[in-house]
Order: sequence, then structure tokens, then C-alpha cells
Amino acid sequence: MNQLEALKTMTVVVADTGDIESIKKFAPQDATTNPSLILKAAQHPQYQALIAGALDKARRQGGNEETRLINACDQVAVDIGTEVLRYVPGRISTEVDARFAWDRGMCVSRARKLIRLYEQNGIDASRILIKLAATWEGIRAAEELERSGIHCNLTLIFSFAQARACAEAGVFLISPFVGRIFDWYQSHHPDVPYDAENDPGVQSVREIYRYYKAHGYPTVVMGASFRRIEQIQALAGCDRLTIAPPLLAALAECDAPLAQRLTVGGTSELRPSPMTQAGFLWQHHQDPMAVEKLAEGIRLFALDQCKLEERIGQML
Repeated sequence: MNQLEALKTMTVVVADTGDIESIKKFAPQDATTNPSLILKAAQHPQYQALIAGALDKARRQGGNEETRLINACDQVAVDIGTEVLRYVPGRISTEVDARFAWDRGMCVSRARKLIRLYEQNGIDASRILIKLAATWEGIRAAEELERSGIHCNLTLIFSFAQARACAEAGVFLISPFVGRIFDWYQSHHPDVPYDAENDPGVQSVREIYRYYKAHGYPTVVMGASFRRIEQIQALAGCDRLTIAPPLLAALAECDAPLAQRLTVGGTSELRPSPMTQAGFLWQHHQDPMAVEKLAEGIRLFALDQCKLEERIGQML
């Protein structure tokens, strides 16, 4: 048994890609996408016919140039997600435009639109996770969506405050960004030799996981954004891990034993009172890494969304 096979016995493996060939090869349970991955997929030859079909749908809907472009980009993301779902038995995560990260109302309305587009493709909402940036507004939008039966993946988790607020909001799943946390500490403390055990990204996921299990929160912890195989190995046993194809390949090529590092303990601690907005913002802003990386992550996703719009606009 290689390490990828071993990992699948203790953790739900999710492919962090829109590449169909990689998904076929590694057989994950779920898949995740974001604007960066959609942009990359949109340039792949195998998706050109699909994109042409999405553009035709957007043209038939009419509207002004801006409306057609928005509809086309949403349709492309949904049609790529629909194609991925042909090869995974579980769920696909599709992201709301990061430019609405601080607009609760727009997050909700855009999420509902994405769900409608999936349903028009014959995909039930139970197979979709709506990805939202874990700002206070994004968390509140997710809370509203969850109450209506739309499950969410709160992404760009960098602080414990974000993770706690998501659990209190009843969010289905969170994605702590292991690699980006590691990147920040490596950049600010380059002389520190971070091995897997003292990797701050790994420690963040472990802290969140232990807290959720101790307090009986059902929110799924899905480690994301890995830089090296050791980070994944150190989190074996986490609820889910979303992994890019190169690291899936590295796991599949490794035959060394893989120990389970995270286990579910008994629920023993009373839940604290839910965080207020002021309390959330105060605690989140005590962590310079989290403040910087959340803002940067939103900017980068928004930048790739703009690049996707430019590409689709040229084709329209």
C-alpha cells in the first residue's frame, strides 16, 4: 500500500485541481476549484468545446456586455465543475467572486445563482460546496446559505478566530491554508528550520481540529494549500485534505508506512458563547500573518477572476 492509498483509509482525499486526467489517475472523493484553477482549466484544450457551449448559453440569455460577461464566467465555472463531477463520487467546490468578500448580500445572491446553474445542468445542490472567503461577511453569508440547505466551504482560513466563527455559524467545511501560513513564517523568519512538527501551518490545522472535536462541532476540517509531502503526512487522519496533483503523485510513489496523526477524541468541553463581530475582528487582527494572508488571498483570487473575465470577454 502506497501512502496515497493509506491516506484514503483515514482521511477523505480531495483533488485540488480541475484537471480531469489527474482526477482519473488519483481517484479522489471530492474536488476543489478556485478562480486560479478555473483560469488554468479554461486554457486547456480539453475544455474548449465546453467553454464554447458556456458562451453560447450566456449569449442566449442576452443583456448588456457586462451582464453577458458575468453570466459567461459563471457558466464556465459551473460547466467545468459539472464535468469534474463526472469523475468524482462526492462534491465539487465552486467559488463566489472574491471581489464580494465583504458583501454579505452579494455572496448570498451569487451563491444561489451558482446553485441554480448547477441544477440546470442536472446536478443536485447536495453535490456542491459554495466557496466563500472567511471574512466576517462571508461567514454570515454562509450561515444564511447553510440554513437554506446550501453547504459552504469557507476558504482562506488563517486565524483561529476565523475557524471558531465558522463553526459557530454552522458552516459545513473550512479550508485552513497550510502552505500559505508556512510561506509567511518562512519569509519573516527564514533562519528557523520548520520541520513538519513545528510547521506553523500544520500546527494551525491541528489546533482547529482538536478544538472542533473537543467541542462537538460537526464542521469539517479540510487542510489545503500544501507545499510539501511532509505537511500532508503530519495531518494524516484530518477529516479531509485537498491536495494538488504533484503531491498526490508524490504520495502515490511513496511506500513508507503512514501513521495516523489526528484522531477524534470524545466531546468533553462546553462550547463558548458565539463570537460577536467586534470580538472576531479583534481576535483575528491580533495575528499579523492572518490579516496579511487573508487580504492577499482575496486580492489574488480577484486578480485571477479578472484574468478569466478578460479571456472570456475576448471569446465573447
